Amino acid sequence: MPRYTPEQLARRNASVWTKVQGILAPIQFVMFLAGLTVTFLYKQNIWIDDFAWITFFVSLKTFMLFLIFITGAFFEKEVFGAFAFAPEFFWEDFGSAIAMVVHIAYFILFFMGLDENILISTALLAYLSYLINAAQFLIRLLLEKHHEKKSNSSSLADSLQERV
Repeated sequence: MPRYTPEQLARRNASVWTKVQGILAPIQFVMFLAGLTVTFLYKQNIWIDDFAWITFFVSLKTFMLFLIFITGAFFEKEVFGAFAFAPEFFWEDFGSAIAMVVHIAYFILFFMGLDENILISTALLAYLSYLINAAQFLIRLLLEKHHEKKSNSSSLADSLQERV
């Protein structure tokens, strides 16, 4: 089932926000990998012995999540007419909101002074929530690209058949 009408697809392809999202998404993924690596190294006592690095990378990842969420809202407004939870993007937005809540929960627990192990578990849960949400976006993107390719192929076949 296609997510975009032909008009929405044209707006998506012409939107500056599509390009912005295409730049920010890989940066966010790199932040995720860096944060996950730092957390693992800290937990294993390899090279990193200062817990502040975990909080630093959760902060960077949360900043990127906010940035991509805000620019994504402008994308959704331009393409679908709603800043968030447009029917075509409902589940992706829902997943982003869950990831946002878990990332923010890390800071709430941090400022409450909870134990490092709880904070590490929360950081890992935040990274997992991001990973699930990113996979959701990627799967939908791949399905949409497949649908576009299939539609273009059938349109080409139809136009060739009309000429015959």
